[in-house]
Amino acid sequence: MAALIARPAVSGQYQTTHPKKVVMVGDSLIYGYGDTEGGGWVERLRRQWMDPAQPGPIIYNLGVRGDGVQQVSARLTDEFKLRGELRRRVPDILVLSVGLNDCARLGQSTGRPMTDEATFIRELDQLLDQATQLCPTFFVGMVPVNEAHMPYADVLHFSRTDQERYNQIMRRACEQRDISYLDLYQRWLSQGSDWCNARLCGDGLHPNVLGYRTLMTEVSSWQPLMEALG
Repeated sequence: MAALIARPAVSGQYQTTHPKKVVMVGDSLIYGYGDTEGGGWVERLRRQWMDPAQPGPIIYNLGVRGDGVQQVSARLTDEFKLRGELRRRVPDILVLSVGLNDCARLGQSTGRPMTDEATFIRELDQLLDQATQLCPTFFVGMVPVNEAHMPYADVLHFSRTDQERYNQIMRRACEQRDISYLDLYQRWLSQGSDWCNARLCGDGLHPNVLGYRTLMTEVSSWQPLMEALG
């Protein structure tokens, strides 16, 4: 069973009339692919905070499988503005999670990157600058892949070596903008490869049920986000 998360305390009139709205935009980690039990960590949060007796933030899952930084950037502003149904108020918080698909290599383990590093840096800078102009922004990093199960879909090769470089790029870009970055890649690796692999599906790429339970716990203890929701 997923760990219970304390709902952020919201005081005064704001609590009863304007629950905070959170848009979560990104790839399959936002979408929740691989979690046949709870639908992913975003969906698990959404269900827990949907209690009419003690409502929490309103969450919108805007994850699209296969998206890279460029695709997320292209749809970010429109999707953000369309989630303003409460007295036409725009969302209060934006959570991004993207980057894994960009570091895939095509055809073979030494093939061309889906997004080369120079392009990735440029596109990521544009995405983060765009996001911070909308509302307070948070970034959830990628989880380590299981290289033994590559290639994914017989064509995409993911490696931890490439992940390490792209993860550093994302972390630095967030630090430069004072965006809180949840470094799942380093957190999971610190537990060891066997621990990581036990939390991935057979495709070696997406978290499984245990993986999303772990993500739920990671996010629930992420102090910067919880404080922003409070």
